[in-house]
Amino acid sequence: MDQITFHYDTVLSDVHMFLPNARHLMTRLNHVGQPGVYHMFRFRMCPVCLMYESNLFTEHTMATPLEDVGKQVWRGAFLLADFILSKPEMFRGATVLELGAGTGLTSIIMATTAKTVYCTDVGEDLLSMCKRNVALNRHMTEPAGGEVRVRQLDWLQHDLCADPDVEFSWAEEEVADMYDNTSFIIAADVCYDDDLTDGLFRTLYRLCSNFTHTSSIFISIEKRMNFTLRHMDVSCEAYNHFRHCLSQLQDQVDGRCSFRVEQLPSNFAQFLLYERIEQLFLKFTWKNVSCPSIL
Repeated sequence: MDQITFHYDTVLSDVHMFLPNARHLMTRLNHVGQPGVYHMFRFRMCPVCLMYESNLFTEHTMATPLEDVGKQVWRGAFLLADFILSKPEMFRGATVLELGAGTGLTSIIMATTAKTVYCTDVGEDLLSMCKRNVALNRHMTEPAGGEVRVRQLDWLQHDLCADPDVEFSWAEEEVADMYDNTSFIIAADVCYDDDLTDGLFRTLYRLCSNFTHTSSIFISIEKRMNFTLRHMDVSCEAYNHFRHCLSQLQDQVDGRCSFRVEQLPSNFAQFLLYERIEQLFLKFTWKNVSCPSIL
């Protein structure tokens, strides 16, 4: 059998994802040669007196090396999107920051009710994909008056990129808006590497320390079980490290910030088609309003 070689202009079709009833669209490889796939996800919105269906389009990849996992769509993103869709009044008119946004799916969903969503991640290729997905779904966000701004935010760097010559950098007024008005921080399936998990929690603490108001954090995560040679057993080291960092955040007593953590029940309505397995969790954390700013 001849070996198939994918080139940048190769067109793929009939690529299947595990999600049922998803429409598979043709696409080309991205500039690093990974097969990008467009899917149309159909979901049902249920306001009090109105029910309608809408289509959400996302470009993503089916499989990636570890450093590019943000280009895939994970179940945690669907769980968080369902939570947002089930609580529209909670987020209506809010300013929201998403960390590790990946394809931008949850930021797009959030912008159907929130006023401004800062959709952040790292990597020009990933952020460009995210920007395309935002453009593909303006039919969902513009009627609601929501805006998604795709920006770079590196958890391993202390400062935000504000260089006007760099694409996806922050404008000065955006930095001020984010610090002054962000009421919610969201993140989905961002814990798969211990160093990045440490960076995530340092970033959360740094951001919240500079907020002068109460802020709520919603993190969805899938507990993935793996067999490890070190333990010679099935374990979930990435999730365990995440839980450890979450406990450390709650135990923080330096006088700048205090946090409370709880796990939310996942019995809210399901709008998107995916398997809501028992290993999916939604964590809710909030920062006390009395914490002073350290800007």
